[in-house]
Amino acid sequence: MELPAQVMVHNELMGMKGNRATLLQISPDGYYEINLRLPSDKVHRVLLPIRSTALIAVDPEETPAAPAAEIER
Repeated sequence: MELPAQVMVHNELMGMKGNRATLLQISPDGYYEINLRLPSDKVHRVLLPIRSTALIAVDPEETPAAPAAEIER
């Protein structure tokens, strides 16, 4: 995943279930650094612990085409 990346954030402590955010960096200290838009329409920088946070990329990965089936005769 290239940074910055658009993600959906799940974090029980903060009550986040699929909140959209921008992942800015992954800290070596064990935190995700994200920009999160709050209901007030203001963007806030948030540090979330990796251990209790799940991030899902908003854009799905491209799936490679299945190889053509070969029929032996």
